[in-house]
Amino acid sequence: MNLTILIPLLNEAESLPELYNWIVKVMRENKYSYEVVFVDDGSTDDSWKVIEKLQQNDSNVKGIRFQKNYGKSQALNAGFAVAQGDVVITMDADLQDSPDEIPELYAMITAQNYDLVSGWKKKRYDAVFAKNLPSKLFNWAARATSGVKLHDFNCGLKAYDLKVVKSIDVSGEMHRYIPVLAKNAGFSKIGEKIVKHQARKYGTSKFGMSRFINGFLDLITIWFLSKFGKRPMHFFGAMGVLMFFIGLLSAAFIGVYKLYKLSVGQPAILVTNNPWFYISLTAMILGTQLFLAGFLGEIILRTKNNEARYKIAEHLNIKS
Repeated sequence: MNLTILIPLLNEAESLPELYNWIVKVMRENKYSYEVVFVDDGSTDDSWKVIEKLQQNDSNVKGIRFQKNYGKSQALNAGFAVAQGDVVITMDADLQDSPDEIPELYAMITAQNYDLVSGWKKKRYDAVFAKNLPSKLFNWAARATSGVKLHDFNCGLKAYDLKVVKSIDVSGEMHRYIPVLAKNAGFSKIGEKIVKHQARKYGTSKFGMSRFINGFLDLITIWFLSKFGKRPMHFFGAMGVLMFFIGLLSAAFIGVYKLYKLSVGQPAILVTNNPWFYISLTAMILGTQLFLAGFLGEIILRTKNNEARYKIAEHLNIKS
């Protein structure tokens, strides 16, 4: 199979028929073998009914419906798990991503041997202060911390070699940083393509301030995990040992200094009356705790079990 078109969605019943017809038109014009996988992330409108109707008329349509809203990252992860196409194209369901971009994205993966190609919506139709400026800030921070030189990490229109989506685990709100996850998994040929951005035709944007805050927190998480995710002792252990020895040496200096003053007949206060003694003691305690945190992190990495992060209510035309 040439292509898997993966579409996560939340309350997009109005746009789904038009999007589906547009995708099918592109698939037939280019004679691709394909599947369209819709992942309904707990919609409260008629989105699932629309998907069921589309599947009844086209066996290439497949569906996953979540029990409730878990987020775009979980929807993508569920779709990646069932994808079968040699190239996986992800796109949003709101008609802001153009299926006409698919042939060029497909060619970049198959002919130019890219592992991942991310769309770049160079010209956008979003409100400047509501979305454009936060996106620019996100992209700058992601480039600076990850080393992946993309202009638009958050673009929903991306193309992947199948082996990429089978090698990464998307959780939290990490969908913004899938190129970084791919790089960390060893896929270094990551490209970018300028794509057309269209104004939203139906419904309302799901963007909010909580996503802005969570995105930055996830960026910090992914930076830390990329550096120390497989060796937490290297961070926590090193910090712990450093703080412990600073505290120990400081406490030793306080004691030696008091003995010196006593030896030359100068008055000296009790060690326990010296505020620096408590600072040193606190440093040793924190150092011990950081070391233990690193040790526990190592144990957890060796014993962790993958727990389900979402509950699927039903499948549609997907073989388990």
